[in-house]
Amino acid sequence: QVQLVESGGGLVQPGGSLRLSCTASGGIFSIHDMGWYRQAPGKERRLVAVITKGGRLDYGEFAEDRFTISSINGNNTVYLQMNSLKPEDTAVYYCYSRVVESVGSRYLGFWGQGTLVTVSS
Repeated sequence: QVQLVESGGGLVQPGGSLRLSCTASGGIFSIHDMGWYRQAPGKERRLVAVITKGGRLDYGEFAEDRFTISSINGNNTVYLQMNSLKPEDTAVYYCYSRVVESVGSRYLGFWGQGTLVTVSS
């Protein structure tokens, strides 16, 4: 069973930075893409950023100028560097990955348990 484990959330002051990490483990043949979504209280889950196996990057509009997604080939880990954080960035951040578990199978989507980011003075 594929598992995604996030780390790096916490409390930060406005204008500060945080770096989130997510590592995928378990029955993985290959990873199609990995990324981050976030969900603020009372709001829908939204894309923050995603990186594909081929290296393509996509960002949510609010993330393009302040957030950077990256990964290191071969270690099934994705990072989200968040700078100039604002109170409205407060949310639970979820790691998401589409994974191929065996040769010839289609990819399946998996979610991490989420890590809380709170931006407050």
